[in-house]
Amino acid sequence: MADHQYPAAGRGVGAERARWSTTARAEALRLETAAGVEVTEFRQLGGEHRSLYFGGRLADGREIFVKAAAGDETAAALAAEANGLRWLGEVGAVSVPGIVFAGGGLLAIEWLPLGAADESAADDLGRALARLHVAGSPRFGAPWPGYIASLPLPNDQADSWPSWYAQCRLLPYCRLARDTGSFQPADVSLVEAVASQIDDLAGPDEPPSRIHGDLWSGNVRWSGGRGWLIDPAAHGGHRETDLAMLQLFGAPYCDRILAAYREVAPLADGWRARIPLHQLHPLLVHVCLFGGSYRESALSAARAALSA
Repeated sequence: MADHQYPAAGRGVGAERARWSTTARAEALRLETAAGVEVTEFRQLGGEHRSLYFGGRLADGREIFVKAAAGDETAAALAAEANGLRWLGEVGAVSVPGIVFAGGGLLAIEWLPLGAADESAADDLGRALARLHVAGSPRFGAPWPGYIASLPLPNDQADSWPSWYAQCRLLPYCRLARDTGSFQPADVSLVEAVASQIDDLAGPDEPPSRIHGDLWSGNVRWSGGRGWLIDPAAHGGHRETDLAMLQLFGAPYCDRILAAYREVAPLADGWRARIPLHQLHPLLVHVCLFGGSYRESALSAARAALSA
């Protein structure tokens, strides 16, 4: 969610709209038509993963952040994001932005002014994340088609995490990396070795947890003294996956988040040794999205998972 300063109020909506870009006017009209709301301010903020981003204000004063899909596949990704936000929020454990409108290739959520992380907010996030995970999920996977960034995310539902993780999280992206030329045959064999030994590497059995699924530091929005979860790839998964993802790119006060988490929901022995196993999936996704620059990181995680 990009940062944005809204223009001062005072001009009529028509005069203000005339200053918007052609793209902003078109997407604002699309939102008004679909959601039945009046948009008084709208400005393009960039875009990513085949979506355009906008900041706006509604006639009732609510400030919003909007993603607009560029095509049917991106619209499906936004629908999955909306499903994930609702599912994470329904247990009341973590802070997620409220959905203003979702559908028709649009996702409008409440605007979260960017703040700063601090120790208190990190502690609160750790405890909230533990409560979210403990709330659980009926099964591993999810009842809706998943996406992570712009890539389809297999959400087939299952009762066993190790085989599900291998079949729905590791092997599909390993093979996509091969098919796009980022992986060589030896690379594929290494990841396949992890998948074949997953029962031995997975650690003690855990029930399905309600997880964010893509919880890198950029998907925690620090606002109003809290850490909010945004951009989920939510599903029933292993709780160590979210914790490993927080550590992958260095979330602020990560040690405090983990310590507070463990006060509420202690982790099974050996969880630190399993971090590379849980980081292997997001690193494979990065290989598929961004190419060979992440290849060695993914292969290092695979080797570390096997050696653990």
